[in-house]
Amino acid sequence: MKSLREIVESSPRMRSVAMQGLQPDEGPQPLGPPRWDWSKVERVLIVRLRSIGDTVLTTPSLFALRRFLPHARIDILLEDWVAPVLEGFEHVDKVIVLERDSTAARLQVARAIRGKQYDVVYNLHGGTTATLLTRASGARHRVGFAHYQYARLHSHLAPSSLVLWGAARAHSVEQQLALLGWTGVPVSDRPPTHLAISETAAAGISGRLSAAGIDTLTPFAMVHPATAFATKQWATEKFARVVEYLDRRGLATVALAAPNEAGTVRNLIANSSASIVAFTDLSLPEVTALAARARLFIGNDSGIAHIAAAVNTPAVVVFGSSNVAHWKPWATAPAEIVLEEMECQPCHGYFCEKFAQPECILRVPVERVTSAIDRVLRESA
Repeated sequence: MKSLREIVESSPRMRSVAMQGLQPDEGPQPLGPPRWDWSKVERVLIVRLRSIGDTVLTTPSLFALRRFLPHARIDILLEDWVAPVLEGFEHVDKVIVLERDSTAARLQVARAIRGKQYDVVYNLHGGTTATLLTRASGARHRVGFAHYQYARLHSHLAPSSLVLWGAARAHSVEQQLALLGWTGVPVSDRPPTHLAISETAAAGISGRLSAAGIDTLTPFAMVHPATAFATKQWATEKFARVVEYLDRRGLATVALAAPNEAGTVRNLIANSSASIVAFTDLSLPEVTALAARARLFIGNDSGIAHIAAAVNTPAVVVFGSSNVAHWKPWATAPAEIVLEEMECQPCHGYFCEKFAQPECILRVPVERVTSAIDRVLRESA
């Protein structure tokens, strides 16, 4: 497998490097030569459907693209329920919203993005809807990976991100950056994730915390005990033991979950002898603002963990079925992943194929989580 240097140097000396006024080995580099004349690019669209975590993990690519094209229009297409994650995000001009499960909405969005006359469209998702919308954009340069199911609907097909990075495995952030880097965008520095903190959301969270008895001097841990799949759900009773441990260490607990997960928070409160402030009605910008206030994040493998990482909150994340190398939070603050390694891990995660219950997540002991908490708190002191 070629190294990153071999891949980059196999190009005709990287015109994109020259466009940046850089010499090789000076500043962030692309992963390949320019695939078109970047000086003529004025409008770029990123297509990234699906979840909260997926959206947060796209922010390094958005940053890299904005750094490379400071004067271009850069838009992103997201599903409606997750779009608020990027409220106030400075590296995109517009968030285009797609209503979920609506054929009429897809047609409307297809017409809208075609009317924008984008020069370049990057398909960072690869699913059927994302690919069809990428094709519908009518952009001359439609970029996707060669392994996508409907790859032929793109005009430029990149090889595997593993080949581009010269690595045996790649994080989701690296996978997305690779698609841009292959077209000549400098990405070799692998930027961190980042989210904006809305002033309105921050003020609202400050007021709600104050009303619950948590002022600006009170350190607290943000605990997220819920998740979308049982294979990622650490036992609520174990989270309760962690909350009690945090209380003994002088940290208050603020637990949060979505409205449909409120039962998990009620169960946490019922099983813990320590006091818990609970929020089950926060908007995504408010979740971001809460994470930014927290001394520590503790939770399952979920989009909320990625939000915490994007605002530099120290974290301990309990993993179950997921591929840790690909999906762990792209953290710059001190953070630890706690998991029970098993031969069947990772897996698809929709259900457990080997056991009656998802043992990978259920076997994680409380003591390993509290030990990780100690280390992260010391490191981030």
